Amino acid sequence: MLPLVVVLSGLLGLAIGSFLNVVVWRVPRGESVVSPPSACPRCGHGIRSRDNIPLLSWLLLRGRCRDCGAPISARYPLVEAATGALFALAAWWCWAQDVPWFLPALAYFVAVAVALALIDVDVHRLPDAIVLPSYPVVLVLLTVASWAPGDESNWSALVRAPVAGSAMFAFYLLARLVYPKGMGLGDVKLAGVLGLYLGWVGWGAVLIGWFATFLLAGVFAIALMAAGRARVGSGIPLGPWMLLGAGVGVVVGEPLWSAYLDAFV
Repeated sequence: MLPLVVVLSGLLGLAIGSFLNVVVWRVPRGESVVSPPSACPRCGHGIRSRDNIPLLSWLLLRGRCRDCGAPISARYPLVEAATGALFALAAWWCWAQDVPWFLPALAYFVAVAVALALIDVDVHRLPDAIVLPSYPVVLVLLTVASWAPGDESNWSALVRAPVAGSAMFAFYLLARLVYPKGMGLGDVKLAGVLGLYLGWVGWGAVLIGWFATFLLAGVFAIALMAAGRARVGSGIPLGPWMLLGAGVGVVVGEPLWSAYLDAFV
């Protein structure tokens, strides 16, 4: 059962990754992700169905447009492959942790994380068009995750989720008010969504996810300065590190927090 779920999740992730490439390009520009159909930016020819198979089409076309020969960025298949791999890992983790009903929520997190991270790197924005609808979507998916037959503890997790989401939102909002240059409003809005996930998993996940965000962002900033690519005061997109930190909190936050308490408390 598990190998089949992992394979199917990976294939679904490949398809979602193909769609995310469209989202990453069009959403920051205020364009529809539904129409018009995808086309080559150089010659304008529409992408044929057979040339729109995730990962495989890029390989068969050798990374070039069928009509004009213009190169197709390797980022497209990399996003598809990464999303597929992350979907497969999400399925494996949910079954390993005995929380299969959490998979839809975790898959949505992966898809949103990939899209928002790339958009933030590209244009230094976290679009409301993705972040704001995520609040009701995540609440619905976490409600589904809490409906695990015979496990009533998940309902307390569902109560904890909005409390943690509100706390994360308030913390980032306060940080924004204290030092506006260090954080954007998009980061504040995203914090509430991530807090829902972390809170559902547990308070240890909230603390580890929060700590991992600033640890990873700090290490990255120091590495940039050491390489001469940034200086003190240079801004870096925080969104990708918030998403990565939240992922760390969701996956290993609770065991890490328990290990910390056992060792030092």
